[in-house]
Amino acid sequence: MANRAIDLVITYRVIKLLVTPFERQEAFKYGIIDKDGKVLRKYISLKRREEKNAYTQLHRFVFNLKRILKRVGLGGRLGSFAVALGLLLRENKEYLQHKTLIESAVISYLKETKQYDNLLNEQGEVKSVYEQEPFMTCFGIDVYEKDGELYSEDKYENL
Repeated sequence: MANRAIDLVITYRVIKLLVTPFERQEAFKYGIIDKDGKVLRKYISLKRREEKNAYTQLHRFVFNLKRILKRVGLGGRLGSFAVALGLLLRENKEYLQHKTLIESAVISYLKETKQYDNLLNEQGEVKSVYEQEPFMTCFGIDVYEKDGELYSEDKYENL
């Protein structure tokens, strides 16, 4: 049971880091990454504890993931997070029981940091008539599966 709790905390941290723009990350404030998440200073060159805490192994993993998601054109951030959560839930079905908790925790964080409205405006309107049923819905965004890949509704529309 303790492992599941730890997994849930890590999942929350990963999604929270995914939702937070690079410019609002501590690593950006310390000049470790730029506005696009590109590394400006390697971990080995960091001296202060605050810098090392702002750029841990988890941060590096999530920053790389964010850059990859952006590179493959997953669209708005909310769609990217919906796909990320969909991938997590597809890989480990045990998290399905916590889906609502994960979504509400992320949405609460977005509202507390005043990012929620911007994220919704960024997503925009998407047509909702498709030939196939969504694989799942995360954060109110339909996630579709095609050829083994998951796509947010805005990207699926353009396939």
